[in-house]
Amino acid sequence: MLNSHMDVVPVFPENWTYDPFSAHKTENGDIFARGSQDMKCVGIQYIEAIRKLQSQQFTPCRTFHVTFVPDEEIGGMDGMKKFVEMDYFKSLNVGFALDEGLANPTDAFTVFYGERSVWWLKVICKGPPGHGSRFVEGTVGEKMCKIVQSFMSFREEQKKRLSSNPDLRLGDVTTVNWTITEGGVQANVIPAEMSAVFDIRVTPTMDAVELENKIKLWCDEAGEEVSYEFLQRGNSCQLTPTTVDDPWWKAFSTTCKKMNMKIEKEIFPAGTDSRFLRELGLPAIGFSPMNNTPILLHDHDEFLNEKVFLHGIEIYCELLTALTNVQPF
Repeated sequence: MLNSHMDVVPVFPENWTYDPFSAHKTENGDIFARGSQDMKCVGIQYIEAIRKLQSQQFTPCRTFHVTFVPDEEIGGMDGMKKFVEMDYFKSLNVGFALDEGLANPTDAFTVFYGERSVWWLKVICKGPPGHGSRFVEGTVGEKMCKIVQSFMSFREEQKKRLSSNPDLRLGDVTTVNWTITEGGVQANVIPAEMSAVFDIRVTPTMDAVELENKIKLWCDEAGEEVSYEFLQRGNSCQLTPTTVDDPWWKAFSTTCKKMNMKIEKEIFPAGTDSRFLRELGLPAIGFSPMNNTPILLHDHDEFLNEKVFLHGIEIYCELLTALTNVQPF
C-alpha cells in the first residue's frame, strides 16, 4: 500500500518569496509550493514510478494499492482512521505500507519505523472566585501555576536528555508544549475556573501508564478540584521491525544499499497516518526520498529541488520492484 494525504496546511502568502500555489521553479531547479515536501511530491512519485514500471512491462508478484486520503493534517480522524475500519480496506489484504517521511539536510535519507503518540490533554482547575484585590486562598491561578510548573519541569528533563545524548533524536524523547489557556471574565474578578491545554508527544519507548500516573500526581499536588481530560489520545507504541530477519525490511534496506543510499532510522517526531496501520499490526515505513534538502514542511517558502524529486522516482522504481516481489511468509 502506497499512501499519501491530499490535504496541506494553510499558508501566509505575504511571507513567501513566490506564490505558494504557483509551483514556481527557480533557475537552480528549486520548486516552491505548499505541499512540495508534505506531501504532494510523494504521491506524484508513486504514480510516475508505477507508470515507468508499466512501460517496462514489469509484472509485480503483489498488488499495488495507491491511496490518497484526506484530513491527515488535522489528525486523520475522518481520513485514514475511518478508512482502515471499512470492509473495503480489509478486502485489500494489505501486507506492508509506505507513507510519508521527512527531508534530510545531509546526504542521508531518513527512514521512520514508528512515531510518537499524540496526547492533547486539557487540565481544568476550579476554585473560589473573589475580588481581584484580595488574597483568596486556593485560587485557580495558584493551582494552574503548580500545574504549569510540573509540566514544564518534565519538559526540561526531556530536553536535557535529548541534548546530552548525541545518539538520541527528537522522536526518542517526549515533548510537552503549553498551547492553550482559557479562563477569566474581567480584570478585577478572580475566576472560578481556568484550563490549560498541553500538546504532549509520547515516545513509544516511554511507559504511557507511568506518564499518566505522573499527570494524576501533578493534579493531586496542585490542590483540590483539579482534573484532566484527553482531547486526543493516541496509542502509537507499535514499531515496525527493522531487523535483518524481517522480509519487508530486508527488501527495503537491501535495495537502498544497492543504490548506495545511506539511511538513518528514526522514530517520527510528529504524527502521520502510519499510526493507524501500525495499530492494526501492519508494518509501515515512513519514507520521503528527499536528501540534501532542508526540512520545510509547514514552513514558509517550502520547496523541493527538481533533481531530488526526479531521483525520488528512480528510488521508488527500485523499492517497489523489491517490495512487491517479497515472497509470502
